[in-house]
Amino acid sequence: MAQRNISELAAGAIVLLITAGFLGYAVAHTGRANVGGYQLSANFEKIDGIAAGADVRLAGVKVGRIVSASVDPKTYRAVVQMSVQSDIKLPKDSSAQVSTDGLLGGKVIALVPGGDDVMLKDGGVITITQSAASLEDLLGKFIFGVNDLTAEVQKSLKAPPK
Repeated sequence: MAQRNISELAAGAIVLLITAGFLGYAVAHTGRANVGGYQLSANFEKIDGIAAGADVRLAGVKVGRIVSASVDPKTYRAVVQMSVQSDIKLPKDSSAQVSTDGLLGGKVIALVPGGDDVMLKDGGVITITQSAASLEDLLGKFIFGVNDLTAEVQKSLKAPPK
């Protein structure tokens, strides 16, 4: 009986050690990977769902990550700091937009390169931005648009013929 208790205790200890190892690895490597490269920032009216660690993509390929997101107390706009791979040189007139990663995916920043000969440097600011399109806002516009169209059709049916 004592032999069984010792083996169960040893098996439990091994399981706990393995679990602690996986947990430590997950904490150390989730959303904290350093992409390297140079830092850029961009200001948005709203960034619904963007958080540190989210992808920065160019042509659908991950080229960086979001380092931080904050609010500028003077302009009340969202300021996103991002890290972009050093081998990706972006023209000064490039744009950034908040986009979704697929239909049910998370939010990402999509970069669209411009055509300027001058490239953004470390600490540069992307000035051309497009904020997140809220699904609720789009549905609201659609619903109210349908209601307005229905009202117009009903009004035209009630109008006397000319």
